[in-house]
Amino acid sequence: MINKPNLSNAQIWNMSMGFLGIQMGFALQNGNASRILLNFGANVEELSWFWIVAPLTGMIVQPIVGHFSDKTWTKLGRRRPFFLAGAIIAAIGLLLMPNADLFVKYLPALWVGAGFLMIMDASFNISMEPFRALVADKLNSAQRTKGYSIQTVIIGIGAVVGSWLPYALSNWFGITGNSEGGVAYNVIWSFVFGAAILLGTIIWTVIKTKEYTPEEMASYEPEILEEEKKSSLADIIVDIKNMPLTMRQLGLVQFFSWFGLFSMWVFATPAIAQHTYGLGIDDKNSPLFNEAADWVSVLFGMYNLVSAIYAFSLPAIAKRFGRKKTHALSLTAGAIGLISIYFISIPNLLILSMVGIGIAWASILAMPYAILGGAIPAKKMGIYMGIFNFFITIPQIINALVGGPILKSFFNNEAIYSLLIGGVCFLLAALSVVFVQDKDEVIFST
Repeated sequence: MINKPNLSNAQIWNMSMGFLGIQMGFALQNGNASRILLNFGANVEELSWFWIVAPLTGMIVQPIVGHFSDKTWTKLGRRRPFFLAGAIIAAIGLLLMPNADLFVKYLPALWVGAGFLMIMDASFNISMEPFRALVADKLNSAQRTKGYSIQTVIIGIGAVVGSWLPYALSNWFGITGNSEGGVAYNVIWSFVFGAAILLGTIIWTVIKTKEYTPEEMASYEPEILEEEKKSSLADIIVDIKNMPLTMRQLGLVQFFSWFGLFSMWVFATPAIAQHTYGLGIDDKNSPLFNEAADWVSVLFGMYNLVSAIYAFSLPAIAKRFGRKKTHALSLTAGAIGLISIYFISIPNLLILSMVGIGIAWASILAMPYAILGGAIPAKKMGIYMGIFNFFITIPQIINALVGGPILKSFFNNEAIYSLLIGGVCFLLAALSVVFVQDKDEVIFST
């Protein structure tokens, strides 16, 4: 067995460039899906129920995609066919979700919009998992933290652009007003631009990145091809049963992290509209609601900008303090950021809250995968990256089921309390990192 060669910075950037478009689409979804569903008539306490389709499809799709991408060898490689197909479907979802009112003669716009949310998120998941596996395929252990950190930088850039688009189109280019379905035109055009950039960046990665051939992979990991010949879809159950200890330990960290993130994504718009702007729960189509929602998009862009900047320093910080401590401190910063929103009454000052959230987001996107990559066998990289997604989707599904009823029953639909719950979850995630075993820690602490 020979070691994988070091790749240049340009090769690593090209390999993850498609994530810019994926995350741009993901940011448009996260920042505007609740807004669109409210425009179409959803109640605040119902938002999490509509969002359940996103993690549910991810939980189903990612392990299957991971399994088949492990076994796929084509002229495009083993990972690229999947994120190319996912990008095409995601682009269609981006174009149609804010225009769901065009289909009202078949179903209510609210249900059509929720359906396109499901399609869009499923296709994002089809693309995301192979990108994670591609980094592990191409990079040796010494470059893995760098690879995931660069991927996080690209994710941050895409998320900033996607988050700021609605605000920029409205305030810089004068695109205002609402469609007949109640959706702001600046949001509709943002989704159009997002679809175009998504396709363009995915095609960039497909063209610029050459995957290893089966023979090359066999020289780096001799057992990989033989394992793939024996594996079947039913082996997913066996792989779940036999998942490495580090993966199980990271599961608890991921559970609390993504429970908190889901609370923020679903309820940030109504929380800030109510708590900071003083709007009532029924002010869903007013100009001030649009202003508040546009500002939430800007804030989401800010935390992603912080994430992109912080990601540059993650390899050095992890080398100095270790990946576990780095992740725990980053999650604590995120907890402070989320909780601080409750105490801030001036919209512009919410940017300060986004600093902590951005630090946590950068670490969530990089550190667990860098830790996990050294604990799972290369022959199972795709399937275990897919199974690892369970620890992302399950907490979101649980939150989707209970978040709305809790908000209605205990907090009178005051969405700000969902953000406080999210902050507490970040603190629990930080505490859980202490119990994780990092097999490669020595590489980055000596």
